Amino acid sequence: MADIAKLNNIATQVRRDILRMIHAVQSGHPGAALGCADFITAMYFEILKHNPKSFSMDGNGEDIFFLSNGHLSAVWYSVLARSGYFDVKELSTFRKINSRLQGHPATEEGLEGIRIASGSLGQGLSVACGAALTKKLNKDNNLVYCLMGDGEIQEGQIWEAAMFAAGRKIDNLIGIIDYNGQQIDGPVDEVMPLLDLRAKWEAFGWLVLEMDGNKMESILETMPKAKSLCGNNKPVVILMKTEMGYGVDFMMGTHKWHGSPPNDEQLAKAMSNFAETLGDY
Repeated sequence: MADIAKLNNIATQVRRDILRMIHAVQSGHPGAALGCADFITAMYFEILKHNPKSFSMDGNGEDIFFLSNGHLSAVWYSVLARSGYFDVKELSTFRKINSRLQGHPATEEGLEGIRIASGSLGQGLSVACGAALTKKLNKDNNLVYCLMGDGEIQEGQIWEAAMFAAGRKIDNLIGIIDYNGQQIDGPVDEVMPLLDLRAKWEAFGWLVLEMDGNKMESILETMPKAKSLCGNNKPVVILMKTEMGYGVDFMMGTHKWHGSPPNDEQLAKAMSNFAETLGDY
């Protein structure tokens, strides 16, 4: 049985990592990274079948996770490090010259845990479809997960991939939409309204679930349910409601922190939201 208190503590430390990393170089995307800290923590510490000590690019014999909305790299790097893929001290190199931890995840430097370059929005679901089909061909019963942003799914390639996945009955694939309602230029409903998103995905032939991505209990209840729906000739998608900037009182609920780093005063104020006893990198 999952230790919810432990997972929440890890997610809190991940949020501290995010803020420090982005503040140190005055560059990065704190808003959605903070909002997805609970989900990605739960994935790597509870949900995913994976082995950080034997990472391989092909992912044979384990689950695969793709971060399509790659500007959330800070949260992914933190969780990868803290789950054992590489030394936590490397987080201090985030976005620096010659670092393996670039602003958007990249593969050329061989960072453990990263299988594709991402950040050019709209592409991750297509790659996930390919990886899921490969698992089927290899008779590998593990699953493929792909996290996307709600602003990202305004991209047409997402819907091409959605049609493909349903048409090819890719039922070992779980998509997750970070449904925080905010994107770089403002509220999603003002930039490009998504309207009835559940009905859209159902019309495209997917099984649809919903969860609260800022409540560990909801994540731990919904993800096993999503896994149980696999193998039924349909892909699964989860509409994950989150709040941009979650955990930092003055960052929550606004698009203004999509890609804005905190200054010294704002970092100190943000850190005051978290317990001081948690470890540093």
